[in-house]
Amino acid sequence: MSVFEYLGVLLSVILGLGLTHILSGVSKTIHARETMKIYWVHLLWALSVVIYIVVIWWGMFWWSSQESWTFYEFLLLIIYAVFLFMSASLLFPWDMPKDLDLEEHFYKTRPWFFSVLALTWLLDIPETMLKAQGNLRELPSFYWAFFCFQLSIFAICLLTDNRTVHKVAAVIWPITIFGFLSVTTLAKIAT
Repeated sequence: MSVFEYLGVLLSVILGLGLTHILSGVSKTIHARETMKIYWVHLLWALSVVIYIVVIWWGMFWWSSQESWTFYEFLLLIIYAVFLFMSASLLFPWDMPKDLDLEEHFYKTRPWFFSVLALTWLLDIPETMLKAQGNLRELPSFYWAFFCFQLSIFAICLLTDNRTVHKVAAVIWPITIFGFLSVTTLAKIAT
């Protein structure tokens, strides 16, 4: 077992727990659809966090070619995974009542959700820079513009509870992620 495989087990468990929580929340929502008030913005953000987790999990593969590790590099990746898990766990309450109003829940947890998501996004800077410095992955040419745009979406959503703003942001965020993926080498990582 390589060092990366050993370290990757813990990363996979943490990220897997985040995915499990969201998927369980969606499943419970489907089961309680008759009594639960569903909010499409909330569900779209749940899908976006699933996408985010999967993209980061896939992107962790670049680390597989690094042979020597420091504790601080490993700690950074673990903290990144923990923050991703936290953003996932804030979307659905652990004990979901069957009469939950997902719109009310979303706006009640909105400051926490977007704060954690913004902090998670900020962790992408050192993670991406370390990969670039270690010649594990080339820094995409428009990384900083993309990063700032995405972070501004989180900041706006953190600062306002305007429903229209949240509807637009919930649609724009996954579109821009898929756009970024389609023009970067992330899609070619395993080749």
